[in-house]
Amino acid sequence: MRKLRIAVYHNLHSGGAKHSSYEIVRRLAARHDVDLFCPSVADTDFCDLRADVNETVVFDFSPGRLFESPLGRLNQAVRWRDLGRMDQLEREIAAEIDRQGYDVAYVHPCQFVQNPSLLCHLRTPSLYHSREPLRRLYEPRILRDYDDDQAWRGILDRADPFIMAYACRQQRLDRRNIRSATEVVTNSFFTREALYRIYGVNARVIYHGVDLEAFHPQDLPHENMVLSVGALTPKKGFDFLVESLALVPERWRPALVIVSNYQEPDERVYLEQLAESRDVDLRLLEAISFDELVRLYNSAAHVVYAPILEPFGLVPLEAMACGKPVVAVCEGGVRESVVDGETGFLVDRQPAQFAAVVQRLMEDRALADRLGRQAREYVSQNWTWERAVDEIESQLLEVAGVHE
Repeated sequence: MRKLRIAVYHNLHSGGAKHSSYEIVRRLAARHDVDLFCPSVADTDFCDLRADVNETVVFDFSPGRLFESPLGRLNQAVRWRDLGRMDQLEREIAAEIDRQGYDVAYVHPCQFVQNPSLLCHLRTPSLYHSREPLRRLYEPRILRDYDDDQAWRGILDRADPFIMAYACRQQRLDRRNIRSATEVVTNSFFTREALYRIYGVNARVIYHGVDLEAFHPQDLPHENMVLSVGALTPKKGFDFLVESLALVPERWRPALVIVSNYQEPDERVYLEQLAESRDVDLRLLEAISFDELVRLYNSAAHVVYAPILEPFGLVPLEAMACGKPVVAVCEGGVRESVVDGETGFLVDRQPAQFAAVVQRLMEDRALADRLGRQAREYVSQNWTWERAVDEIESQLLEVAGVHE
């Protein structure tokens, strides 16, 4: 097979998208000549690729300085300007990639506008790996009681010209850019449908994988707790988990441990108060080590997962790779990874139904252990990064016009 010269672009913070990009790119770099292009604001320390690629080219970018109260409303004007500046920078990056004559550009999302402007400016054939639409523009906001304390802000926001101008520019760039990609791949059929509905783009589904060596069974004793993982935001549905566990009889009710790489302060207080009022033992952990995360997966009785319309979700794969069954809400991309009744259970977003399944697994350890063994076998056969990279590689060759 001919080696490709691949220009990889990313402008991501840490998180699931960054982690999956790292897993794919480092494996591609072992097969092809790969260079990394990114603005200086990209997180290059988390899942560091610099040792894997041939060269890392960093372009300087400094976001505008934000104002403090009482001038905070001017910040959307600063962000509006930053969108234009990032668009210009990505034009310069595209020109450099074109000048160096790469076979193909493998492009990842942007922290400023989900679908990067690089796609619009490239002449080099591009494969864009979309993880999700810019959800906050296209999905309703999840309201919390603590929002009522600042209801007046909502009234001002709806009349604020800076907020409207920023959202309009972000949406215009977001739509323009993804439609400029030569080809688009994504992580689930659920996301594929969303991309078509919002952007009119037909994407190819290439499922993520899981590192079976990093996430593996450790034969640790089960603790009286269930685990969930994700950013502490309303979209992750942790309040539903608290409400569900409150319905499990006290004799069988496990503690709920939530691991997050980011926590919204208001959401943390809300969940703590909710758990206290429902007599649920809630433990919120932030920024723990990777080894500790794997230990928690292995120590949990099972893993619970209830984000709202999650595009895909790596957490169920990590849990199953550790030999743990997953109890998840039956929506979004999770329906494509958890096999109901074989590697866990998919349940409607009804607290009583969810609680009944949690209780069943707490009572029947033989069932939980059997599902866990089946889960490990399932991901070992179907969800490897090697399989995912083979499919990405085939798509890159196709986009580059290489037929062998």
